[in-house]
Amino acid sequence: MSKRDYSQTFGVCSALIEKEGKFLLVKETKEIAKGQWNHPAGWIELEEDPMETIKKEVKEETGYNFEPTYILGIYSLLNKRLEDKFNLTFHPIKIVFLGNISEKPTGELYEDVSETKWFSAEEIENMDGNKLRDLDIKKMIKDYSKGQKYPLNILTHTIDRL
Repeated sequence: MSKRDYSQTFGVCSALIEKEGKFLLVKETKEIAKGQWNHPAGWIELEEDPMETIKKEVKEETGYNFEPTYILGIYSLLNKRLEDKFNLTFHPIKIVFLGNISEKPTGELYEDVSETKWFSAEEIENMDGNKLRDLDIKKMIKDYSKGQKYPLNILTHTIDRL
């Protein structure tokens, strides 16, 4: 894993996973968001294909295998709460995937997550910044509820070698 640089925007892949009207969130253990709920997400590592990033992150954070089917959207989040708390500018550009998960978890949770839980859209809407890591998740759920989705082929990963 590369050193994290918060001096500029950075790429993140995340998944909005819905099943029977509920959304899967993970409880963070990292200091920056300890005890807060988030959707499965992680930085795109240098040279990593975002499609592989999201599969890896969902597996690590939920134990489920994940197969992307659509892109919900690309979201830019300037998190001023973290700037105030940690004196850093936190500005991820998130590629948010929709997709299918395996019937049951097939792996253990990664150390950055203490638990997973399914929440209704209403429960998430009622969470504040103390419970929900990134409030843009509320916007994502609204976009999902409106039927917003884009084909995976709008994302291209190219490696240019001489």
